[in-house]
Amino acid sequence: MKHAGSMIRTIYHGSDHIIEHPVFGSGKANNDYGRGFYCTEVLDMAKEWGARHDRNGIANCYTIDCEGLTILDLNDPQYCILHWLSVLIENREFDAPSPLAIQSKQYILENFHVNYRKADCMIGYRADDSYFSFAQDFLNGTISYRQLNQAMHLGKLGQQFVLKNRQAFDRVTYTGYEFARRAEWYSKKMNRDRAARRDYFNMEKNLILPGDIFVTRILSEEMKPDDPRLR
Repeated sequence: MKHAGSMIRTIYHGSDHIIEHPVFGSGKANNDYGRGFYCTEVLDMAKEWGARHDRNGIANCYTIDCEGLTILDLNDPQYCILHWLSVLIENREFDAPSPLAIQSKQYILENFHVNYRKADCMIGYRADDSYFSFAQDFLNGTISYRQLNQAMHLGKLGQQFVLKNRQAFDRVTYTGYEFARRAEWYSKKMNRDRAARRDYFNMEKNLILPGDIFVTRILSEEMKPDDPRLR
């Protein structure tokens, strides 16, 4: 977790309506990183996230003064993909159809926990349907740790910048919005998702490589975050 220096970021929030004043404490508790205001630093991504199959979208535009804020970046080298997964497990509802999945979830929660609740902002992957299914496959022992890492980059499904604590909300300035036509931006979203799933299917057909680590090995060898094999 790092304290941001003097830095102004531009962030965007995809929605079906204009949001001039994001409200601290609103939002769903079972979002990827818990309750917060979910944004992206990529305008086109916000347009895709805002558009729906049956309605147009809005990309709300903001600046945020990050000076003095604590920002937890899950892509920082001190973290591995299992730290991201532990946050996801803590907040999202996972199907655990097997004893292996149940044991995997518990082990990751206990050994790769991230103290994210003290962060003012968070940066990390967005677990939409595709990413979420990749994570479930790993917990069920279907794909290896290497494949999970590769899957996170398929289709460039996007990262999010999340406002978590009141200090972050107090630093946000609304600067306007851009319109996202459903016909254009929803189709782009679906094309991106289909590309990720297609690449994932092709990846799964690849042979297991020597040294591939599956969750069963992580459990049996009791691997910890400082294990160089997880970097």
